[in-house]
Order: sequence, then C-alpha cells, then structure tokens
Amino acid sequence: MAHRILPPGSTIGMLGDGQLGRMTALAAARLGYKTHVYAPGSEGSPCAQVAAAVTSAGWDDLDALEAFARSVDVVTLEWENVPVAVVEHLGRFTPVHPGGQVLSVAQDRVEEKSFVNALGIGTAPWRAARSADEVVKAVAEIGPRCILKSTRLGYDGKGQARIEPGSDPAEAWAAIGSDAGIVEGFVSFTCEVSVIVARGLDGRMAAYPAVENRHKDGILDKTIAPARVPAETAAEAERVARRIAEALDLVGVLAVEMFVTPDGGVLVNEMAPRPHNSGHWTMDACHSCQFEQLVRAVCGLPLGSVERVADAEMENLIGADADRWPALMAEPGARLHLYGKAESRPGRKMGHVTRLHPRS
Repeated sequence: MAHRILPPGSTIGMLGDGQLGRMTALAAARLGYKTHVYAPGSEGSPCAQVAAAVTSAGWDDLDALEAFARSVDVVTLEWENVPVAVVEHLGRFTPVHPGGQVLSVAQDRVEEKSFVNALGIGTAPWRAARSADEVVKAVAEIGPRCILKSTRLGYDGKGQARIEPGSDPAEAWAAIGSDAGIVEGFVSFTCEVSVIVARGLDGRMAAYPAVENRHKDGILDKTIAPARVPAETAAEAERVARRIAEALDLVGVLAVEMFVTPDGGVLVNEMAPRPHNSGHWTMDACHSCQFEQLVRAVCGLPLGSVERVADAEMENLIGADADRWPALMAEPGARLHLYGKAESRPGRKMGHVTRLHPRS
C-alpha cells in the first residue's frame, strides 16, 4: 500500500516535552526535520529547549490543538498517557502515530494484559480489582505475594503497593490512590529483559537486540546490551515484541519489558508505544538509534539499521547522580547525555551515561 513520505524540512509535532521528546527532536534535526512541541507548561522544558516551535496549552484546549495540528505534517508522542480524545481530535487535521487505538491499550494495565493474553502470550497471573474486597479475593486466587498497581498512570514505582503474607489489603488499596487496580502475582524469574521494535507505515519492522535491565527503588538503574541470556530466549523476546507491534498495527516504536523464567521462557510485564529508557544505549552503540527510528517510522522513511557496533552498558543518572557530570566528562569512553532539567529531585531522571565495550 502506498504511503506518504515526508521530506526533510517537514515539521513533526511532539506531544509531551520531556527528555524522550528532546532526544527525538535532536534525532529529527540531524535528518533535516523540525519539531513543534505541544504540552501544558512546556516553556523551558527539555524538549522545548531544542524544538523549532513550542505550544504551551492544555490537553483540553481544542482551538490550540487544532492550530498545532495544522502547523505540522505529522504528530507523534513521547508519553503514552496523552488523552485518547486529544489524539483523535488531532487526527482530524493531520496523521498521528501511534493512534488512539494503540493508546487505549497501553494506558490501561487491564486492557494491556488482556490484549497480550489474547495473542497467546504469557504474563504473570493477574486480576482486576476495584475495591479492597476485590483485592482480598484476587490475593486468595493468585497467592499471598502480589503487587497491586493502579490501572492507569503510575511508573517508576509510583501507584504501586506490594502485598506480602500478613499485609492489609485495605492499606495497599489506599496506598495506590486509584479507584481501579490490577493485582499481579509474583513470578520466579532470572532477570528482566526488554526489546524495542520499530514499525513503519509500510508494516516493515526492525527490532533491537534484547537487553537486560536492572532496577533500583523501582526505577531503571542500568541496561546491559545485549542481554546475557540464551540465544533462544533472546529470539523469543524479539518474536513477542514483533507480534505485539503487528497486532497493534503500530506505527512508531514499541518497548516491551519481559521477565525471563528459569526455563528460558519470557512473560510480558509492560509495554510502551514510544522510545524507552532501556533503549537509550542505542544512541551510542547502534547505526540508527531508537529516536531516529521513531522519526523514520512516522515520516514514512525506510527504517534504519539496528545493528550494534559495540556492546554497551547504560547507567541512569537519577537526582544527585547528575552532579557527577565533571567526572563523567573526564572519564575516557564515557558518553554523557544530560536532559537540561533545571531542578534535581530524588527519583528524577536527569541524564544517562553509556559505556561501550568491544562487541561480543
């Protein structure tokens, strides 16, 4: 099927103004594209600092959204929790990738798990819950060690509460601060991996190798590329990511996080239809990074090569970690990326550093 190819000089609309938008805008500029960012309160934000144009307006400002849509050639996003109604409204005036049907799945953990399971792909055992009593029932069915999450929003450990034997489900329910939750059973796993797959307007896909993720306090701490798992496990993780992207009819990039079970299988944990923290290593270690792939996909260009030129370890700089920038700049081989955030806070992602190693 023929699709529209946007030439260099076109303008990409970006919903969201954080570091993912910033790095996408930088990748777009290298290919000759401009970026117009739209987000509430976006003046001086990481993405606004490098964008050609900025619209600071609310998600409910229909006039501002229409004007934004008419000023760009395509719209994409750096945050999957943009209201679906916003995406549908923008789509009346210009193409939006990924579309509302993708976001409706990705924004709700129950919808997400149901979608994945319907494809025959495994997840941890789970139950939906809308009250403390339903949490009690879910724990009785799944087992005494669970994690309760809000179905919407919540990331980097937010909106979550662990449930252990003897825990009070009512306290856990109150802790997540939501009227809709999902109870997920703990599973035995050897590590967590993720795969980022790009899919273009023509349906062609390109997947980066599976990487290993290590977390600290619920936030990604380090990513090791490639993952130190059997080749069969890495291949299965890639197959799963490709299957989900195809079933979503995604245009853009999709990150799928998975648990590796002791027998070498994989269980899907979460997915995000946008560039992902665990893909930052591709900026320094691959021919085409995840941000360039997003630009290529939404502009109708051929996808770039995902071949890595080196193995890599990416370390997040959280809060005061970014104060190490002088030492990191002096470290031979360290590749430092700072996000331009004015204020450092505990738990806030301020940048990352990538270290390359000879390809294994």
